[in-house]
Amino acid sequence: MAVVDYGVGNLRSVERALERAGATAVITPDPDEVAGCDGVVLPGVGAFAPAAALLRSTGLGEAVSEAARRARPVLGVCLGFQLLFEESDEGEGGSGLGLLPGRVTRIAAPGLKVPHMGWNRLHILRPDPLLQGVEEGAWCYFVHSYAADAGTEAVVATVDHGGELAAVCRTGSVAGTQFHPEKSGAAGLGIYARLVAACAAGSALAPAAPESAR
Repeated sequence: MAVVDYGVGNLRSVERALERAGATAVITPDPDEVAGCDGVVLPGVGAFAPAAALLRSTGLGEAVSEAARRARPVLGVCLGFQLLFEESDEGEGGSGLGLLPGRVTRIAAPGLKVPHMGWNRLHILRPDPLLQGVEEGAWCYFVHSYAADAGTEAVVATVDHGGELAAVCRTGSVAGTQFHPEKSGAAGLGIYARLVAACAAGSALAPAAPESAR
């Protein structure tokens, strides 16, 4: 599984979490290696516009898109999640990868601190393979000032910070979490485990078989 190295984010913590989930993970800046892996994690911290520019200039954005076109599981995390969307109004703004529908806008939370930082509870809107085994109200770790205004069909789970914000989205084999799974305890590690299982099965995040069928 490829962890995309475009110079943004704490890659080692993502790599370690994937390895704990049973993956053979490789941190790579090579677009060909990213496009050829069984699955892709796009991490990231920082600002949208310079990160999007790095993805374009290195060819890594196209490599992530190619993995998605081949129905390989793709997971964006934090800024990496936001980069999966069509555009952002952060700073200079700019275009994202367009793999998830919607745009990224600044959080409006009167009376509350922005950035939204720390532990908060997930509200799961509908069952999804990525969240299989994650309980309603599970605590996850967030650090962000912008949030995705996503199409309703893509939003799987939300978080409340001055209103409901998209916390997990998925369209086909492309998914993302606004929180950091690698910092979110058992719930986050469970998400990585589901991603790793999908890669091992060569599936686009299909539900796991019942115990009796294994």
